Amino acid sequence: MNEEVDLILEDAEDNMKNAISHLEKALIKIRAGQANPSMLEGLQVDYYGSMTPVGQVANIGTSDARTIVIQPWEKQMIVPIEKAIMAANLGFNPDNNGEVIRINIPMLTEERRMILVKQVKHEGEETKISLRSSRRDANEMLKKMKDDGLSEDMEKRAQDEVQKLTDDYYSKVEGLIEEKEKDIMTV
Repeated sequence: MNEEVDLILEDAEDNMKNAISHLEKALIKIRAGQANPSMLEGLQVDYYGSMTPVGQVANIGTSDARTIVIQPWEKQMIVPIEKAIMAANLGFNPDNNGEVIRINIPMLTEERRMILVKQVKHEGEETKISLRSSRRDANEMLKKMKDDGLSEDMEKRAQDEVQKLTDDYYSKVEGLIEEKEKDIMTV
């Protein structure tokens, strides 16, 4: 029986780790006014008829805190990359000089900062919902095991462990949200 309980706890922790990982990826995409190549993560460009991540057809970097520089490996890729950036509706205006594409990241207004903070809080709340869902699923499985012969003490200990995991991951979510908010609100 202990092995089954351990598997339930492991599964709950894996689900919670995945929720945190998802939150981290979502927060990276929320721009804080500084140029970051990860802002273009997930951007697909038409490369000879097949959709390809932009990172596989060009070098992406930053020349300063406000500029993303995209240098395609083939010059004829400049136009498709520009089109992909515009089509992705990221709020960027790409500028090319025939060699590289530059994207200037504008300063955030106070109003825009507040909208981004709300977005960060929303992402955090979605992650917390996911954590609570993982906790509920684990506790339901433990209750079923109790009906199948698991001792009440063992069930209580396992539920306490699930709650401890949930609390730990909640604090991680809070830390990530706080850090991102600070990043956004820093002028």
